[in-house]
Amino acid sequence: MSLTLEQLNTPPLPQACALLDGLYEHSPWIVERALAQRPFATLAALQQACIRVLEAEGQATQGAAEVALIRSHPELASKAAIARTLTAESNHEQSTAGLTHCTPEEFATLQKLNADYKARFGWPFILAVRGPRGTGLTRQQIIATFERRLHGHPDAERSESIRQIHRIAELRLQDKFGTSSPFHPALGQRVWDWQETLAAHGEPDYLARGELTVTYLSEAHRACATQIAQTMREAGCDSVTIDAVGNVVGRYEGEGWETGNPVSGPDAKTLLTGSHYDTVHNGGKYDGRLGIYVPLACVQQLHAQKKRLPHALEIVAFAEEEGQRYKATFLASSALTGSFDPTWLEQQDAAGITMRAAMQAAGLPGTLDAISALRRDPVRYLGFVEVHIEQGPVLNQQQLPLGVVTSINGSVRLLGEVIGLASHAGTTPMSMRADAAAAVAELILHVEQAATHRHRGSVGTVGKLEVPSGSINVVPGRCRFSLDLRAPTDAQRDALLADAQEGLRAICERRGLRYTLEETMRASAAPSSPEWQARWEAAVAAQGLPVLRLPSGAGHDAMKLHDILPQAMLFVRGENNGISHNPLESSTAEDMDLAVRAFQHLLTQLA
Repeated sequence: MSLTLEQLNTPPLPQACALLDGLYEHSPWIVERALAQRPFATLAALQQACIRVLEAEGQATQGAAEVALIRSHPELASKAAIARTLTAESNHEQSTAGLTHCTPEEFATLQKLNADYKARFGWPFILAVRGPRGTGLTRQQIIATFERRLHGHPDAERSESIRQIHRIAELRLQDKFGTSSPFHPALGQRVWDWQETLAAHGEPDYLARGELTVTYLSEAHRACATQIAQTMREAGCDSVTIDAVGNVVGRYEGEGWETGNPVSGPDAKTLLTGSHYDTVHNGGKYDGRLGIYVPLACVQQLHAQKKRLPHALEIVAFAEEEGQRYKATFLASSALTGSFDPTWLEQQDAAGITMRAAMQAAGLPGTLDAISALRRDPVRYLGFVEVHIEQGPVLNQQQLPLGVVTSINGSVRLLGEVIGLASHAGTTPMSMRADAAAAVAELILHVEQAATHRHRGSVGTVGKLEVPSGSINVVPGRCRFSLDLRAPTDAQRDALLADAQEGLRAICERRGLRYTLEETMRASAAPSSPEWQARWEAAVAAQGLPVLRLPSGAGHDAMKLHDILPQAMLFVRGENNGISHNPLESSTAEDMDLAVRAFQHLLTQLA
C-alpha cells in the first residue's frame, strides 16, 4: 500500500518511523530525528530534513557518524548480494541493476574494484545503482563509475558517498509513496526522456565514439530542430515555427484564444522562456536543453487539463549559444534582441563555409532582413525566465536540487605574453634568469589570491599557457597566456582586472621582463530582475526547499535577453559534482520534476 504524507504527519512518532523502515541502511535514527520535525508539506521537505540531520550529526562527531553510515552499506555484487541476503531494499536495487547476474569477468572486475577501493578509502563503494532516471544503470556504467571514483581524493569521495546515500534514500522514499502519489516525478521523468531522445541526434564521428556534439546547422543540429518541433506540437503548443536563424519557437496562447476572444492575443503580453539546443564538442545532454523541456512539460500539463493562462507562453529553443562552429556566441538570442552582427554572415567555419551559406543550405533565408525581423518588441513581453543545469558544484555540495540565480557574472577575457630571455638551463644561475614562464606562473597565483581573498565572489582563470619553441633545457624566453576574469557586478570585475594588471606589471618589473596584454572580450553582468527573482524564490520555497541564492559564473541566453527584458534564472543541480560541458553531465528525474513544479508555481503567480 502506498504511503501519504498524512500517514507520516499524524501518527505517534514510533508508528511513523516504522513506515519508513529501511530508508537509510541500518540507520533508523536519521528518519526518527527528521520526523520529529513534522509536519511536512512535501517529500522534498522531508528529504531535506533527513539530509540536515545527518549533516548536523556529522559535524558533531567530526565526520564519524557519516563514515559509520557509509560502512553500514554492502559492497556491490558481493557474495551476500548474489545470495540475496542483504536488506530487502539493497537486494532490490542491486537486482534492478543486474548486479546479481554478472558475467564471470564482470564479477571478477567488481571484486577487484571492491578490494582496491576499500583498501584506499576504508569503506565500501557507494553508488545509487538505479541511476538518475531510477530505472537502473548498466553494469558497464557502474564499472566505469567505480573505476573513475577509485582515483578520487578521500575527502571528496566521502562527500560523494554521502550524496549517493541520500540519492538511494530518495528513490526508496519514492517507492514507498508509489506512482499514484502527487509527488511521483512523472513530469521529471518525461523531461529526462525527452532529453535522452534528443541526444540520439549527434554528429556521426562523435556518436561513433559514444560522444555528443551538435554544432550550429549541422545535419545533427537540423535533426534536433525537427525533433524539438515535433515534441512541441505533441505537447500541445498552438503554433510551432523554425525561424530565420534556426530557433524553434513554440507558443501556447492564453485565455480566450480558442474562442477567438483572447485575453492574450497579438496585442497582449507574453512570457518568454527557453534555452539552447546546440552543444560543445563532446558535451552533455542537459546543458541548455533542460530549459526547453521544463516549460514544455508545463505546457503539456496545461493542454491535457484544457487550461489556459492569462498570458501566452513562448518557448524558444535557441539554435546557438556555444559559439563552436562560428565565432558568434549567442547569435540565436542576439537575433531576438536586435543585436545580431551583420558581419557574422560572412564568417567562415573550419571548412570555409560562410554562415550565410550554411543557413541557406539548411533552408533558411540567410539574409539580414529576415534575421532583423526576429527582434522582439519588449512592450509585448512580461519578461524572460530560463531554467538551466547549474554547471557547477554549489548545489551538489549543498545537497539542494534548485537554486535561484542572483546575477549572471560580468566577464573580461585577455590574451597576454611575457617576454624575457631564452638561455641555457644548465649554465644560467637562478638569480640571473629572465624566465617568462616563471613570471606567468606567479601571475596565476596572484590572480588566484585576488579572486579568493581581495575580490570575494569573483573567479579568475588562466586557461591557456604556451612557451613558443620551448625546449626541456632552455629557460623560457617567451610565455603566452589567456586570462578569464568574472564577477557578479561590472565594478567588481573591473576591480579584479585592475588588480591582475597591477600584479602583472609589478611581477615583470621586479623580474626585468616586458609584457603585452590585449583585451579580447568584455561582457556586462546581468543582475536578475528583483521581481522575477522573487517569483523564483517563492516557487522554490513552495516545494519545501530552502532558497539558495547564487550567481551564475557561466554565460546564458538570459544574459542577452537582459538587454531588452527583465530576466531571472533557476538552476537545477547537476550530478558528478556539477560537471558540465562533459559526457558526465547529469541530473536526476526527481530534480527535474522539482524544476517543473517550480515553473508551474511561477506561472500560477502570474495568473
